[in-house]
Amino acid sequence: MTRMFNLIAARLPAAMLALSLISDSTERAQSRRFAAEAAPVPIVFVHGNGDHAGLWDNTIWRFESNGYPRDRLYAVDLPHPLASSTPSARETNRSTPDDQAAALAAFVTRVLIRTGASKVALVGSSRGGLTIRHYVRFGGGAAHVSHVITCGTPNHGVMASASMQPENEFNGFSPYLRALNGGSEVVRGVRFLALRSDSLDKYAQATGAALGAPGMQTGVDAMSPALKGATNIVLPGTDHREVAFGPEAFAAQYRFITGRAPRTLDIEPESVIVLNGMVSGTVAGAPTNLPLRGAQVLVHETDAATGKRVAESVHRVTTRDDGQWGPFRARAGAVYEFEVVAPDSSVLLHLYRAPFLRSSQVVNLRLPAAPARRVAVGPSNADSVAVQVIRPRGYLGVGRDTLRFDGELARGIAPGVPTVDRSVRWFEASQPRSVRTEFNGQTLVVRTQPVDRRRVVVAEFQEE
Repeated sequence: MTRMFNLIAARLPAAMLALSLISDSTERAQSRRFAAEAAPVPIVFVHGNGDHAGLWDNTIWRFESNGYPRDRLYAVDLPHPLASSTPSARETNRSTPDDQAAALAAFVTRVLIRTGASKVALVGSSRGGLTIRHYVRFGGGAAHVSHVITCGTPNHGVMASASMQPENEFNGFSPYLRALNGGSEVVRGVRFLALRSDSLDKYAQATGAALGAPGMQTGVDAMSPALKGATNIVLPGTDHREVAFGPEAFAAQYRFITGRAPRTLDIEPESVIVLNGMVSGTVAGAPTNLPLRGAQVLVHETDAATGKRVAESVHRVTTRDDGQWGPFRARAGAVYEFEVVAPDSSVLLHLYRAPFLRSSQVVNLRLPAAPARRVAVGPSNADSVAVQVIRPRGYLGVGRDTLRFDGELARGIAPGVPTVDRSVRWFEASQPRSVRTEFNGQTLVVRTQPVDRRRVVVAEFQEE
């Protein structure tokens, strides 16, 4: 058969053969495109100011638990995620709106190529929503985007003041937000949803109390994240991050994109769990969201009751140019300690994570800034080590959240609008010890390490 085809092809005019091959290639490309269009729209999740892609894992897992294909769900790490002082300022390890929109545009292009889809849905937390709107309105994104969801985004500013930081990206009176909101606040041909809190968003308050300036009148209120012309939904009792990452936020996102309510708000566990993510660092106190080469990552399985390592490390790697530390096949129900150190690093990170429920490609490991001045503890004023509890997908509120270290309530959590996402407790470092941390009924036991001023011990809860 092959010989016969070759004989026939040899007698065909060259132009006719070329046309035949082009037609066949076009048909295959069209077939792939039609198959992609029949699948759910790819979703790209965009983090906020100073954050990273890993905050979206719970949301991605909820989409997956409702049957959304894993290969249609993406979260982006935008470089230099902290905003510069003004939209035109070029500052080291900071980003302007143009920087963020350009990085998002490049990521969306890669997703479209990979999936064969013609458009994506974009979901943004806080500043991520501004980045999305900038891309759609000024960066050509409208041609490639079907849905936009902003979550707690300061669409009309954290403040609206002509006298206080008037050029700042988050000032409602700034030329930037005036341009973004000028004319229509939505873009024709793209569906918009704006999610906001009723009263607990720290960046949508009439006074500056939640920002550390109680006497300041901000000029905005809880309506700041709303968008004229969009579908606007209020999620009562949610804080600035929960309005993006909480179960109620997921339900609204899922319904808006799919047109139906989710079957479940629960994260359904998987029996086979494969993890990966990027190691990044912090420069001059600001996160980079850039891959860190040469970082050593050791993963230890720990005893859930004591925080002690069960055995030798179950995974060990030195990162390459892409900063990836995996893949790593995790055991369902296991508690892991991630030990991370980079060349010339001022920090040696010991990150304890509650059991993973599903596979994830965005288990990012970010080396933090060097720890603050040590606090003397104990009767002998001995050296000390800090244990830090972080709630990255929400804030801590007095009366609604309970956080304890070894049975004692955490300090430094102010009443009123939730404004902090972490708490620190210092322990004597003369001997390694187990520290039991508790958050809203969940428990995570960590272990302090031998005295080394670079060490930072972190407990991160995986909220369900």
